[in-house]
Amino acid sequence: MSIEELYEIYTKHPSVTTDSRKIQAGDLFFALKGPNFNGNLYAGQALKDGAAYAVVDEAVGAGDGAADRIILVEDVLTCLQQLAAFHRQTFDIPFIAITGSNGKTTTKELVHAVLSQSYTTYTTQGNLNNHIGIPLTILSIKKDADIAVIEMGANHLREIAGYCEYTRPTIGLITNCGKAHLEGFGSEAGVRKGKGELFDYLRAHNGTSFSFADYPYFTDMTQGIERQYWYSESATCNKPNLMAAGTIFQSDPFLQIKLQALHKADRIIKTQLVGAYNLPNVLSAIALGRYFDISDERIEQAIQAYTPSNSRSQLIQKDSNQIILDAYNANPSSMQAAIENFARMQGQHKVLILGGMKELGQDSEAEHLKLKSQIDRIGGWQQVILIGPEFERLALNTDYSWFKDQHAAGSFLATGPLTNSLVLVKGSRSNQLEKLVEFL
Repeated sequence: MSIEELYEIYTKHPSVTTDSRKIQAGDLFFALKGPNFNGNLYAGQALKDGAAYAVVDEAVGAGDGAADRIILVEDVLTCLQQLAAFHRQTFDIPFIAITGSNGKTTTKELVHAVLSQSYTTYTTQGNLNNHIGIPLTILSIKKDADIAVIEMGANHLREIAGYCEYTRPTIGLITNCGKAHLEGFGSEAGVRKGKGELFDYLRAHNGTSFSFADYPYFTDMTQGIERQYWYSESATCNKPNLMAAGTIFQSDPFLQIKLQALHKADRIIKTQLVGAYNLPNVLSAIALGRYFDISDERIEQAIQAYTPSNSRSQLIQKDSNQIILDAYNANPSSMQAAIENFARMQGQHKVLILGGMKELGQDSEAEHLKLKSQIDRIGGWQQVILIGPEFERLALNTDYSWFKDQHAAGSFLATGPLTNSLVLVKGSRSNQLEKLVEFL
């Protein structure tokens, strides 16, 4: 079956899923395979549960009368991506791609909130930002769309370039290039090259870039892009097309930004985000909102109404404790920023609960040692709890508590619950530190 023929089926059944456990009537089920699963084994059941069709790459039994609803292709994942590419070509609207080492999901959510003030805007749900999530996001976009906002994650070279081939972004924003996924990228230079594949695509396809002017490396990374727009902490920034400038007005506990005058009076924008490190994320949403001619009043309304979720920069009040839950992602750059921000916050009893950072390869031990040195240097902690094998050796001969996983840490916290404490919970997603909140 050709992609054109499959697309005809998709237009009649535009709800696409890869999870056989969540089948809804009329779904188009793509039977993906992975190291520990084979969706082909569940194609027949998906059809019984109401799927209109099942796309498979292995011969499967479909049950009585269902054989004509099995679509056999060479490779299901490739077919999914090709279908997304075909669907993308039917749109002549702005497609905004967002990537970066830190803050891309928060930035995506803020941009979506702002643009939705005036436009029908579709975006990535949660952090479905990989080779499966991105095509699913594209296929979720309906014909009433005015703008699409696509988040792109990556942990190795050529990954972003591949996403661009079927996303075909017209606008790109890279939040930053820090020490993330060093195991796959090899170095910080590798991170810039990998994330920069988005700007490479824009450069080759007459696209538009948005960048934080205060990070010097973006000057080189944006060279050759015809239309460049910027945001900064300084209204006197010498970049052309400066769309937003703002400074931190307050960041304890929630970030407030003084949006500096470009054409109007300064204004204070309040957010529900914890962490001064979110300043560039907010400014990027303001910049894109202004680019699409949304008034500052409506931009401000959208940003002030946005509430973070998914364990990102959340402030949780639980009994007598205040908990900063930022446990969806962690790398050396974001860890350092989170701890520095936490150190500046007011609180007599500060508790650090940190999980090990993943995908750092040969740099892992050195980066965790730097993190411990930062914790030692700041000092004054009521308690420091380190979780994961990455910290085991570093916790020796210290007053810090170490646990192999969140289960052991939870058991410890259950025996002596914290009171009247300000707590930072930060770590890579695989540590599942959000489960510790019940013990705090």
